[in-house]
Amino acid sequence: MAKKQEHPELKRSPLVEELPKACGDELEAVEFMERQRWGSNPACAHCGSDQVYKMADAAGGRSKRFLWRCRSCQKQYTVRVGTVFEDSRIPLQHWCYAFWRAASSKKGVAAREIQRHCQLSYKSALFMLHRIRFALQVDYAPEEKLSGIVEVDETYIGGRPKNMHQAKKSMRGRRDHKAPVLAMLERGGRVRAQHLDKVTAENAKKVLKELVDSRARIMTDESHIYDWTDSHFRPNGHDTVNHGRKEYVRGDVTTNTIEGFFSILKRGIFGVYHSVSRRHLHRYLSEFEFRYNNRAMNDGDRINLAIRQSEGKRLMYKTPAAP
Repeated sequence: MAKKQEHPELKRSPLVEELPKACGDELEAVEFMERQRWGSNPACAHCGSDQVYKMADAAGGRSKRFLWRCRSCQKQYTVRVGTVFEDSRIPLQHWCYAFWRAASSKKGVAAREIQRHCQLSYKSALFMLHRIRFALQVDYAPEEKLSGIVEVDETYIGGRPKNMHQAKKSMRGRRDHKAPVLAMLERGGRVRAQHLDKVTAENAKKVLKELVDSRARIMTDESHIYDWTDSHFRPNGHDTVNHGRKEYVRGDVTTNTIEGFFSILKRGIFGVYHSVSRRHLHRYLSEFEFRYNNRAMNDGDRINLAIRQSEGKRLMYKTPAAP
C-alpha cells in the first residue's frame, strides 16, 4: 500500500518542535532566542563584532545572567539587548510563549490568557503583548507602495454607546463614538490599515496617495469619499460596487477581499480582546496586518520572523521631562 503523503501545510516546523522546551526552561529559552537572532554566528549587540564569547560561572556552565562578552569593545550583553524585551525582568521563557501565541493565533491572544498560562500579573502580560505588537509593526520604505488591483474600504471599531436611544438615527450618528479604520488591500498581496480620527475625502486622499501606487486600479464601494480617485489613479482608474443596491460583485470588481480582512479583525477584537482603546488601536492593527501579510508562511517561519523583527526596537512609555 502506498504511503499516504502528508499535506505540506501540516509538516511540523523544527522551530515549533523547539518551542515547548523553550517555554518550559529558561536556559532553553535563552538559547532558543539566541539561535533565532544570531543563528550560528553570534555577534555583539553593541558594536556588531563577531569576536564574542559566552561568559561562564565557576562550574563552567552559563553565567547566571546568560552574559556574553565582546573582545572588540569589551562590553557585556545578553540576547535581550537591542530588542523589545531589553530591561524586562520577565523570564524569556514567557516571552517565547507570548511570541508563539501572538504570531500563530489567527485572531490574536488576550493578555488575560497569557496572564493565566504564565502565572504573571495582568500588567506584565499586557506589557509583553504591546511590545510584541510594536515588534510586528513593519516600517515600509516610501517606494513599497501597494500596486495592481487595490481594494479600499473603511470600517468602524467599537461597541454600542451606553445611551443608544440618545444617538442620532443616521449612520453618522451611530458611528460617532467608534474608531474609524481605513484599509487598503493589494489583491493577492499585502494589506495596510490605519486608524484615522475621522474618515473624510481629505484624510482618505492623504493616506492613499502615501501608500498606494498611482498606477494601481482602485476598487471601492459607492462612498463619495473616493470620488477623487478617478483623476489620480491613472490609467487604470477607479471601479465601484454599490452595496446600497445589494451589488457586491460585478465581474472582477468587488471589495469582498478587504471585507474578509475586516471580518478577521473584528472577530479578533470582539471575540478575543473585547475592547481596545483608541490610544493603542494602531498596535492591534499592526498585529493583524503582520499575520495576514504572512499568512502563506507556516507557524514556525512566522514566529521566527516576529522574533527577528523585535531587534532594534524599544517601546518606551515614559516621556522625557520637559527642559
